[in-house]
Amino acid sequence: MSAVLISAADLAPRVAAGDVVLLDVRWALGDPHGHQHYLDGHIPGAVFVDLDTELASPPSPKSGRHPLPAIEDLQAAARRWGINAGSTVVAYDNGGAMSASRSWWLLRWGGLTDVLLLDGGLAAWISAGGELATDDVVPVPGDVVLSPGNLPVLDADAAAGQAVTGILLDARAGERYRGEVEPIDPRAGHIPGAVSAPTGENLAADGRFKSAAELRARFAALGATEDAPVGSYCGSGVTAAHQAAALAIAGFDAVVYPGSWSQWSNDPARPAATGSAP
Repeated sequence: MSAVLISAADLAPRVAAGDVVLLDVRWALGDPHGHQHYLDGHIPGAVFVDLDTELASPPSPKSGRHPLPAIEDLQAAARRWGINAGSTVVAYDNGGAMSASRSWWLLRWGGLTDVLLLDGGLAAWISAGGELATDDVVPVPGDVVLSPGNLPVLDADAAAGQAVTGILLDARAGERYRGEVEPIDPRAGHIPGAVSAPTGENLAADGRFKSAAELRARFAALGATEDAPVGSYCGSGVTAAHQAAALAIAGFDAVVYPGSWSQWSNDPARPAATGSAP
């Protein structure tokens, strides 16, 4: 299994050498100012990636809030970011890789294999003594060629089946899983049979991922095995990718449901379970 993470200490000489493509993926639900946060300070050479427009196609009730982008659109974006065939790509954010993981997973879905997450994100870079830049980087366009389907995905029917015959992890906060609150999607609750596994529990207090051993124990306790991929979904397919990254660190294969709860809950024919039980 290929590596998932890179430390700030290991990244620094590569930034200095200019042999890595850096993606700054600042995004958080309810915060539309990711680009301004990037301009306020980013790792030198990093290009800003807009999650809503570059890492997703337009939202719809039928497809969800962050549908998979068309492969030609993702390829065009990757070229704008300066990615070439053979590039090493490192993605980061300022929130425990919760949004950066979307770019990590999508690029791997598109066929890139040398894609890493900066463990601890921007905070780890600063803590390690890394400098910040405030320019708006426009790299020389790359020539990367992407193709879809290099990682497996679930549609709604397959997600329903995964929850019954395998393991389907719900990456959202526990109160959303239980149906106590629903801040954005039309119905509260979870996919029947899914197991609550909030992504915040993948991280240590410093915002870095827990160790591989700790994550393996966490997912094994939730029912993960090496015999079959573990399904992952969230609100709109963003933190589900974070769960996939954590599963990869732990040594488990993952399959993501991109439509996630935003798609499922818009279909009145799909049942919604509430409470703490699957």
